[in-house]
Amino acid sequence: MASLVTCPHCGARPKEEFTVKGAALTRPAPDAAQDTWFDYVYLRDNPRGRYDEYWHHTSGCRRWLVITRDTATHEIYESRDAADRREVSA
Repeated sequence: MASLVTCPHCGARPKEEFTVKGAALTRPAPDAAQDTWFDYVYLRDNPRGRYDEYWHHTSGCRRWLVITRDTATHEIYESRDAADRREVSA
């Protein structure tokens, strides 16, 4: 049986319609120190458990999504439109 991913726009779709693009990390401020940018671009934790990732619904609505997935079991807990992920700056 194929794994299904629930797209907030298209409903449950086969995972083959999606392209995983990587960790959904908070981007540093444009004026952040060079070390901060280096860590953001090159140094990543590889956590075990729930993790937010950017996925692109390549063969569907072509929207960017943030998928919360368990990196050990591959279970998907949540999917939401990436545009809803906007951070509020203090």
